[in-house]
Amino acid sequence: MFSGIVKGVGQILEQSDLGGDQRWVIGPGDSKLPVLAVGGSIAVSGVCLTVTEFHGKRFAVDLSVETLRVTTFGGLGLGASVNLEPPLTLSDPLDGHLVTGHVDGVGKVLELAPAARSTAIRIEVPEALSRYVAQKGSVAVDGVSLTVNAVQGRTFEVNVIPHTQAVTVIGEYRRGHAVNIEVDLIARYLERLGTAGRGAGLGMELLKKHGYARED
Repeated sequence: MFSGIVKGVGQILEQSDLGGDQRWVIGPGDSKLPVLAVGGSIAVSGVCLTVTEFHGKRFAVDLSVETLRVTTFGGLGLGASVNLEPPLTLSDPLDGHLVTGHVDGVGKVLELAPAARSTAIRIEVPEALSRYVAQKGSVAVDGVSLTVNAVQGRTFEVNVIPHTQAVTVIGEYRRGHAVNIEVDLIARYLERLGTAGRGAGLGMELLKKHGYARED
């Protein structure tokens, strides 16, 4: 489990093909990472991966065919920058929101515009994910916990402050940039409970009554 508070930007130093899968060696750069344990987890641009090797500051991760297919990783090459976040411990503050590292789909940056000292970014997501993105709700973009400012159809807008741009890969975004999207965990479970729970004590009427769902 992660919080979406990225600890720094790393770089892909090596890529090896392994029968359709890939193995990456990543250098953490100036990221403030703890000592990583082989078999432990790390979020790489929002994707939860298992550390398979750890030498000095470098670490290796294996990427399955499925991971390469459903994330932006299939299009990343040597030298690409990636966000890094170690898993939460029970003593860590939850400064962002609960992030699993299980990417739901790939979005696309449509527009970047100055907003005082910050940058307003408009992102398009697959139709199937749009229903889970709500104004003032949370979304993880390349593993970064962000607040949704506005929603229109399949697009949403976030406001990114200078600090976040400086310590994540968001500072490299341009129009057309592909990004990993993980929608809010609570939204997914509420929908599941609202459909599967009919007749079992929990349904849409109960959610509406307590303000967890809208009439439309």
